[in-house]
Amino acid sequence: MAHRGGWISGQDESRENTLHAFTRAVKLGYRYLETDVHATRDGELIAFHDSVLDRVTDSTGIIASMPWCEIARAKIAGIDEIPTLDEVLETFPSIRFNIDIKAPRAVTLLARALRRHAAEDRVCVSSFSARRLDHFRRLSAGRVATGTALPGVAWASKIPWLPARLPMRGQAIQLPVSQRIKGIPVQVLTPRLLDTAHRHGMKVHVWTINDAETMTELIEMGVDGVISDRIDVLKSVALAHGVWH
Repeated sequence: MAHRGGWISGQDESRENTLHAFTRAVKLGYRYLETDVHATRDGELIAFHDSVLDRVTDSTGIIASMPWCEIARAKIAGIDEIPTLDEVLETFPSIRFNIDIKAPRAVTLLARALRRHAAEDRVCVSSFSARRLDHFRRLSAGRVATGTALPGVAWASKIPWLPARLPMRGQAIQLPVSQRIKGIPVQVLTPRLLDTAHRHGMKVHVWTINDAETMTELIEMGVDGVISDRIDVLKSVALAHGVWH
């Protein structure tokens, strides 16, 4: 998966989550893109990672407190307009997306948008918040694939039989290789967790992997998906291992 559209070394690294980035990834052959959603003050759903404009645009401000008409004037890297999720889904009608819900108000808007675009069968929805995911699942009535929130994954990594006793909700476990949780370092991805997930019919996606060595290790380990900024490196590794289709 192309993380926020992905980037190629030396080429527009700062133009994340833009139609430009998504188009480049698709031209490179990617069929799975990752993005994020926030809600503006007046209810526009935008494909954007941060809660503020400051880091990647030529403007400043908190997205949740600003109307769309103001946010629309901001330019990512001084070049690209911030896309709405409607634009993204309409521009790439055959592409599959992993969408990370970054704000509570985005939950209802996302469920409505996916219904409106008949995109429920080509999206997997994830979030760090179990509460947001539960709310989204209720709204979508099981019609959209979802990931498992990180805290549940962390517990499963410590107690690999946990999914058998308390099945985790969702179709995919999306996780880093390791993570500090409440200050405690946790090896999240383990062979036992991967095996347990597969035995319970769940996919395992790992983020955000940007070096060829780790990509190779994960592919050989048997993960189902790798999320990366370095879409050039990931494609080369996938081709070398015969998993680029």
